[in-house]
Formats: sequence, C-alpha cells, structure tokens
Amino acid sequence: MGLAVAVLAARAGLSTTVVERRDDPVDKACGEGLMPGALAALQRLGVDPPGREFRGIRYVDAESGQSAQALFSDGPGRGVRRTDLHSALAAAADAAGVQRVTGTVAEVRQHDGWVEAGGLTASWLVAADGLHSTVRHELGLDRPFGGPSRHGLRRHFAAEPWSDLVEVHWSRRAEAYVTPVGDGVVGVAVLTDVRGPSFDDWLVEFPLLAKQLAGAEPVSEVRGAGPLGQVAARRVAGRVLLVGDAAGYVDALTGEGIAVGFAQAAALIRCLVAGEPAAYERQWRSASRRYRFLTHGVLYAAQHSRLRKMLVPAAAALPPVFGAAVNALA
Repeated sequence: MGLAVAVLAARAGLSTTVVERRDDPVDKACGEGLMPGALAALQRLGVDPPGREFRGIRYVDAESGQSAQALFSDGPGRGVRRTDLHSALAAAADAAGVQRVTGTVAEVRQHDGWVEAGGLTASWLVAADGLHSTVRHELGLDRPFGGPSRHGLRRHFAAEPWSDLVEVHWSRRAEAYVTPVGDGVVGVAVLTDVRGPSFDDWLVEFPLLAKQLAGAEPVSEVRGAGPLGQVAARRVAGRVLLVGDAAGYVDALTGEGIAVGFAQAAALIRCLVAGEPAAYERQWRSASRRYRFLTHGVLYAAQHSRLRKMLVPAAAALPPVFGAAVNALA
C-alpha cells in the first residue's frame, strides 16, 4: 500500500520517499484476488499486473458439496501473485520519480512542522507498514480487536485453474480460498481461528478441494499472517497518518482489503494536497465503512456454528441477495 500512496503523492506534485525493510519483490500471505474495484484503481494508476481473470465468487460447502455463485456486474477481477503486484507498483513508483530506500522505521520524532523517522525528515509520515504496524505501536495507537483471533496460511500449486471464479470452501472450522493467479497456478489461502494444524492438515478438511489438488506440486512455501483483526485508536496522530492494514483491519474473508486500501490512499493524498490532514480521519471512515460493516457481519456469522452452516445454503437459496452482497464488495 505504501507504493500506491507514493505514486498518488508523486502525481499530485509531492516529493515522496518510500522506506522498505525488504528487497524487491516483497511477498506476503494474502488471497491475491483483486476484486474489480481494486483492479480498476490499479489501472487508473497505470498499473496492469499480469495474472488470471476471474468472473465472480463461488461458495462451496466442504461437507455436502453444495455451492452458490455470483458474477461481478462491473467486469472481471484478477488473481495476481503478490510479488508481481509489488513489482508492477514499484515500476510505477520509479516512473513517477519516487525515491525508494531500504531501511526501517523504528522510532518517530515529531517536531513543529516536520517529522523525523528512519533517518529521514519530511513534512508528513504515512505509515503503511501492515497489520503489525511498528509506527502504530510506537505512537501508542494499538487497541484490542475484541473479536476472534484469526490467522491465514497461503500456498501455491502447479495446477491448471479449474474455474474462472474464486472459490471459497467452507468447513466447520475454516475457509479455503482458491484463486487462479496464472496459467497453471492456483493460490490456496486458509483462514481460521484454530491454532495448530499445518497447511496440509487443513486440506483434509476440504475433501473436494483436496481431490482437485491431488497430484499438484506446491510451487511456493507456506506463508502465514495474523492475527488479522487490528484496531487503531485513530488514523491521524500529529504529522503521522495511517493507511491500509496499519490503519485498522477486520478480516480477509470478504476479499475487499486492497480496494479499500486504495480508496484510503486516494483520500489521504487529497487531504494532504488540500492542506487538511485532519479531514483524513473522517474520509477514512467513509472509505472503509461498507467494508467494516459487511465484513463484521460475515465474520459474526462465521463464528457461530449454526449460522456458519447456513451460509452456503442461504446463498444458494437466495441468488439475488448473494449477488448483491458480492457486488457490494467488488
């Protein structure tokens, strides 16, 4: 998300430096599905990463095999390897004149009219340092989530995608997200609040998925992320502004995180250019309201066994409702 903010800032005429502690390309555990809104936001930046298009979402009951699907009304999404997305954004940042340096931001010092961090000085610091934001912690903005402590595991397999939809397989204890990310490659991400089982152990809980992956060789290591739920007391703290996962995160189960992050980034730059940084808090809430509301709702249902069992049957019985929910998040 930091690279997207940097590109927007540079195109708005702001001098921008990105501090990244890891070398290119940066990878992280995520579902790697760009919903149509996220893909459109990228393309407005002139970024068009390689990947595999998908037309909608399919829910699958892991035990019965019952399924329900909804197609996007505003064009396809795209499955994109996280490394390819980072490389495409990095190229756009370089083309926009963004300075990129390798380093860490472990301490933030704010002064009258400027801020110091990572050995650099600037008028503003935008913290886009992820779920476990060091800057958020440094400023004392961490707050308890109050919901389930969920985490995710992700791995890629050499398998020709069997569907042009993102599949979400629901078992009693977890969800498995299957995203086509290229010719001959699918990504599988497992989300759960149960600790202990390995990625391979989890696949046993999804017999239909395990059958589809039978004989497919893993082509990446297992990566993990979590706990997913994160809360920030506020998004603006003096001359520091939080964006993306660092600004607060509910869960990955609706797949809207990247699109919401882009909307937050655009709002943040508008506020800085207008000389109204304090307005970003309100605009952040507006940009993320739908995501927070719908994701909290699905997460609530997912954490109650009786409601969880009803999710796929209800989606199958009420296609217009399921379709409206999917497109509200697309």
